[in-house]
Amino acid sequence: MRAPLLALLLLGASLAGCLGGTSSDETDSYGIPDLSQPGNWTVGQWWLYTFSTPNWQDDSARLVVTETDAEDGTAYMLGITNHEEARRHAVMNHNPFLGRITHDNLSTYENGVPQPVLQFPLEEGDSWSFTLFGHEWSTTITSVDDGRAVLYAETSDGQSLTYVYDGRAEFFDQLIWNDASGELLLRMVLVAHGLDYEGDAWFIRAGDIFDKEWDNNGGPNVEFEDS
Repeated sequence: MRAPLLALLLLGASLAGCLGGTSSDETDSYGIPDLSQPGNWTVGQWWLYTFSTPNWQDDSARLVVTETDAEDGTAYMLGITNHEEARRHAVMNHNPFLGRITHDNLSTYENGVPQPVLQFPLEEGDSWSFTLFGHEWSTTITSVDDGRAVLYAETSDGQSLTYVYDGRAEFFDQLIWNDASGELLLRMVLVAHGLDYEGDAWFIRAGDIFDKEWDNNGGPNVEFEDS
């Protein structure tokens, strides 16, 4: 039996030009970053991550801020410079930190709702809940030191999520997701970050074409693929 078809809606922004941004060595600031509020991202700001999963070979992907005024001026838009990774995310949710990211807490959207994976100010001992990868998580800030906050989250069935927010990078330094048996499901590690990226970046959203609710939002291109 064929799996339902997915409509992959290309929502990506294109920043014309060639790669020529500022490296992380040039953007690190002196002193300890303030973790009471998130940084103020700018168009072209970028983060290069390596991703590891059980089903895919290790690969790298650069996330780029393509908009700062999405959702009526309340969110950023994050694209990715690897088109194949953008397509993979649309079908597999391989990288949850694409698309809209809120200004207030850098919350990523899941099922149309911003999820507070982070909650500023980041203070040791604070706890809250959110949804990610289709699971409900309870998280706690286990430590805050030198501009970095370490968080640990669990689901009711024993899955774990360990992640670190780096105030100098203004985003995640790493994120590790394990199932209840301890098997790695996803690892993302920050390699470099910087400003003023020039080039292409994409964000692709998937929708089930058998769901009469789906809407292409006036997107310029639509592709159809097996799931």
